Amino acid sequence: MPELTAELLLRGYSVGIFPMAEHRGDPEIFWVDPQRRGIFPLDRFHISRSLARTMRHTAFTITINTAFTQVVEGCADRAETWINDVIFTLYKQLFKQGHAHSLEVWENDTLVGGVYGVTLGAAFFGESMFSRRDNASKIALACLVDRLNRAGFSLFDTQFLTAHLASLGAVEVSRDTYQAYLRLALQKSAEFSQPALATPYEVVQRMTQTS
Repeated sequence: MPELTAELLLRGYSVGIFPMAEHRGDPEIFWVDPQRRGIFPLDRFHISRSLARTMRHTAFTITINTAFTQVVEGCADRAETWINDVIFTLYKQLFKQGHAHSLEVWENDTLVGGVYGVTLGAAFFGESMFSRRDNASKIALACLVDRLNRAGFSLFDTQFLTAHLASLGAVEVSRDTYQAYLRLALQKSAEFSQPALATPYEVVQRMTQTS
């Protein structure tokens, strides 16, 4: 396998594969191409009544691209992680190039949650998220979906479908269906950083008005 570079990483995403390591200390990288792929339909994010109530009254604040390294560190801060040093370094390079982005959730000056991913065309490839407070990851995802919608994205790839993601509206599609979505998304353009920041209150108001 050739040396993994930021450019090769982007090439992988463009053809529907993504890198992983067996664990934090393993220097080896392998490519993953699941037969069943998790995606978030951007018009079907599910906000429960309790989450909507929380978002209307939360003191959490949202930022983007202000703590990318800390978000990746938060995602890797668990007993088992596929984020090794090689992958961490490459994502930081992609961030500097404008191809990787983070959304942060703050409680005053403390980072309590976040999500990061890679962008190509109108596709957002969600990589990982973390939460250190109740509902922080749900609020992060709601705010991310709102941003992707307003920025013109058409594909939110979650790689795998988990029970947590399914409860919020994520679904599983076949590899062929995913590839079709990916081809369409790569023919379009979207800019993650363009929409103005929105508070959780503004996000839930928009989502509940259109649901």
